[in-house]
Amino acid sequence: MSRVGKNPIVVPKGAEIKITDTSISVKGPLGSLTQALHGAVKVLQDDGQLTFAPTNESREANAMSGTMRALVNNMVVGVTKGFEKRLALVGVGYRAQAQGDRLNLTLGFSHPVVHQMPQGVKCETPTQTEILIKGVDRQKVGQTAAEVRAYRKPEPYKGKGVRYADEKVLIKETKKK
Repeated sequence: MSRVGKNPIVVPKGAEIKITDTSISVKGPLGSLTQALHGAVKVLQDDGQLTFAPTNESREANAMSGTMRALVNNMVVGVTKGFEKRLALVGVGYRAQAQGDRLNLTLGFSHPVVHQMPQGVKCETPTQTEILIKGVDRQKVGQTAAEVRAYRKPEPYKGKGVRYADEKVLIKETKKK
């Protein structure tokens, strides 16, 4: 059996889980999320713990039990604590400004870049060169951060661009004559 799938999920106080035949939904103080269940995985709920087990001995069922456990664990963490990604702007004149559900970026292009935030994802700009993307859905938060970073990836010679706050950019040496 999958090593990840063997670990039970401890449901914290404030999180409420409903399991149906086809889906599992988690509701918490920050919001609610729903995930479709795979047919090869059975979910058992007993005294504040969720356990996942494959319905048969196939390799796919074993893999899906670990996948479903990881997805549901991310849902539980998301509705109780939430997820966030930090981005940093490096470069002269590079700025970010959050206005409602839009993120206005000045990245050295001849035009400003406006990124529309998806539903359930919020952005903040503590400073002009920092972007904080928050939400309850880990996949949406990560995808949104990747889309914002893709507007101007860090270049390898000066390191200018949009990067994750903990990202290390390897600077190349310029060509010598």
